[in-house]
Amino acid sequence: MTEEKKVGFVAMTSEKKAVESIPEIGVGMIGHAFMGKAHSNGWKQMPYIFWPPAAIPKLIKICGIPESDVAEASRRFGYEGYTTDWKEIINDDKIQIVDNGTPNYLHAEPAIEAAKAGKHVISEKPIARNAAEAKTMRDAVKKYNVKNICNYNYRMVPAVVLAKNLIEDGKLGKLFHFRARYLQEWIIDPEFPMIWRLRKAECGSGALGDLGSHIIDLGRFLCGEFKAVSAVARTFIKERYSDESGKKEKVDVDDAVAAAVEFENGAIGTIEASRFCPGRKNFNAIEINGEKGSIWWDLENMNNLHVYWRDEEPEATRGFHCINVTESYHPYYDQWWPHGHIIGWENTFVHTALNMVNAIMLGTPLEPYVATFEDGYRNAVICDAIIKSAETGRKELCIFE
Repeated sequence: MTEEKKVGFVAMTSEKKAVESIPEIGVGMIGHAFMGKAHSNGWKQMPYIFWPPAAIPKLIKICGIPESDVAEASRRFGYEGYTTDWKEIINDDKIQIVDNGTPNYLHAEPAIEAAKAGKHVISEKPIARNAAEAKTMRDAVKKYNVKNICNYNYRMVPAVVLAKNLIEDGKLGKLFHFRARYLQEWIIDPEFPMIWRLRKAECGSGALGDLGSHIIDLGRFLCGEFKAVSAVARTFIKERYSDESGKKEKVDVDDAVAAAVEFENGAIGTIEASRFCPGRKNFNAIEINGEKGSIWWDLENMNNLHVYWRDEEPEATRGFHCINVTESYHPYYDQWWPHGHIIGWENTFVHTALNMVNAIMLGTPLEPYVATFEDGYRNAVICDAIIKSAETGRKELCIFE
């Protein structure tokens, strides 16, 4: 039995299906802090929103340290158990999906071992500390033929998907420009202590990998492959006090980076990432200009897409206008809320869970609307080229294997 979907304040139900007939799929989470919380929330919400799901995620086990913290996270998030050893997640027969939300230096080995064990894998971004490490992960999931997601979650914002569809439909025509900024302020205080995000050995890069890789992914998703980059980078605070060592340590990653980019299709662009921008909490904004019009979007108003069409009539009212991307015919929105009832940042992780489950259970393709380990690897190649350009002062080509 089905019910017709309508626009507005209606019950957005579709096919009726008994809960007993829906299989479960086991999830193991590595990481219990910021990303562990966000991902766990996504798994729990997914079947509630996207009913009926192809499978209901069952939260089997979560991993983290110290034990007292991960034990509390397990109770809080609703996992059946917990561990301090990620290998227990890999070796648990009840787990089919390994979801890794740990710091960058802990991405590669668990992902590779999960793939060897035949588990499907989600890894937080950036996929790895550098392109060489990312390639080992990409190669592993290909070799063992497991589903894989590198969680560039802004691809799964409905307004961004709408922008993608408009571009693919030729509404902007030939693309000329892509410009993007991802700006935050949280480490501008010189008294802010040393953490893993400021150590190259642990993170690979600073603002570039943390923030810049997101807008690199949006550039690739919306405008196509990168060809070359020219970059500058700065570390404004050279040393920070470490609570762990009790002394000051050298900061050996970028605090800010800016790059001019060339796309394979002839478009040009700029990207800027910084964690030294007072007043900017989580400002992620992109604009794309083409021969027929322009599009711009920003994360802090993530449900709105601003569009301009050069041939719009009447000419007197021509200008940017705002689309509230919350209608049932918009991407992902057929099972969210009535129109005008917005979703938030955390709901992109619901879409991650949905896409992974559908890929496993239904064979639904992940690409191009979901970033895979291939995308993560290519992103890492671009980040490495940006780092090299900033060091040498020369333009660097983006060469993929």
